Amino acid sequence: MATVQLQHVVKTYGGAQVVDGVSLSVRDGELLTLLGPSGCGKTTCLRMIAGFVTPDAGKVLIAGEDVTRVPAWRRDTGMVFQQYALFPHLTVAQNLAFGLRLRRLAPPAIRAHVDEALARVRLTDFADRYPDQLSGGQKQRVALARALIVRPRVLLLDEPLGALDQKLREELQGEIRRIQREVGITTIFVTHDQAEAVSLSDRIVVMRDGAIRQIGTPQTLYDRPADRYVASFIGRINLLDVRAQGGAANGLAAVRTADGAATWHAAFDEARPPAAGEPLLLALRPERIRVGEHLPNRIGGRVQEATYAGDGWLLQIATGAPAPMLVKISARAAPAPGDQVTLGWDSADAVLLRDEVAATQPAEPIDVVAA
Repeated sequence: MATVQLQHVVKTYGGAQVVDGVSLSVRDGELLTLLGPSGCGKTTCLRMIAGFVTPDAGKVLIAGEDVTRVPAWRRDTGMVFQQYALFPHLTVAQNLAFGLRLRRLAPPAIRAHVDEALARVRLTDFADRYPDQLSGGQKQRVALARALIVRPRVLLLDEPLGALDQKLREELQGEIRRIQREVGITTIFVTHDQAEAVSLSDRIVVMRDGAIRQIGTPQTLYDRPADRYVASFIGRINLLDVRAQGGAANGLAAVRTADGAATWHAAFDEARPPAAGEPLLLALRPERIRVGEHLPNRIGGRVQEATYAGDGWLLQIATGAPAPMLVKISARAAPAPGDQVTLGWDSADAVLLRDEVAATQPAEPIDVVAA
C-alpha cells in the first residue's frame, strides 16, 4: 500500500525544468531515499510532498488523498532539516512540546509525549538544556524527536546529517534507522551521499537532471545498475566497452573485446536480450575480481598502484583500456607496482549495460589473456 505518491509532477524555475514528470510510490512503513547530486531535483520533490512547493503539473497524494493544493500544516507530515531549526530560547523539552501546545493537548499529555520522545532519542537527561548547550548530533536528535512527537503519517528528512562530521553521521544513521523501525513510520530521506543511502534505505530512487534513472533496493542498484550513470554513482565500478556476440542462455550473454582476442560472459536484462554486434558496457565491481585465480573470465595487466584501504588493498591495474581497472582484495599484502597479474571474475558478477556512450563510440582495444 502506497502512503505517498507523486504522479507526473513537474516544477520549473526561471524557465529551467527542475523536476521533469517524476512519478513514484512510497510504500507504507518503508524508508525510501531520494539520491542524486546537487540540482537533480530530489529536494524539490521532497518539498512538494511537504507542501512547501506547489508543482506546476501533476499530483501529490498522501494516503490516497490529493494534497497537491493543501497547505503544508494540514498534510500530516513531519520535517527534519539539515540546520536543525530549533528555537534557541526554548529548552529541549519546550522545543518538543511546542507543536503539541499548538494542537491544544492537555499539559499531562504533553509531558507524557515529551518524556516518551526524549527516551526514544536517548536524551532524557537533556530536557532542561538549551540548543546552544548541545552538540550537533544531539541537536539533530532533538529535531528528529520534534518531528515525530506529533505522530505524523510521513517523516521527511532533508539531508539531516549534512552538517555533521563523519563519525557523528554514522552514529546518527543507525539512530534514524532504529527509530524509524521502532515507530514504523513511512520515511522519505534526501541525500547526495550514496554510502548513506545504501546503509539506511529499503529502496533508493536515483535521480539526475530532474528525472528518475532507477528505483530499487540498495543491493539491486549495486549489483544490477540500469545504466552508466547509476553504476558510477553507487560505489566504485569498472566499465569496459564490449560488443555482444549474439545468443544468450541462463541469464548470461557472450561478449567480445574490440580486438576479438577473448570472449567473456555477463548477466543482462532478460527482458531485452542484446543483439549480435551491439555495443555494450560490461560493469564489474572491484571486489568481485580475483587476482591469480582461474576463473571463466580473465584479463592480464600490470599493477600501477596499490593503496591500503584498512580492510584490504585497492589496486589500479593497467590493462590497455583507457582507464586502469580497479580491484579490491582482502589480503595482508598486495602485489607491488610493476607486477604482472591476471585478473579473473565469475560471469554472474558482471552485468551488461546499454548506454548512449557505448552506442556511439567504438570499443577500445585491450590486451586479454585468453581463457
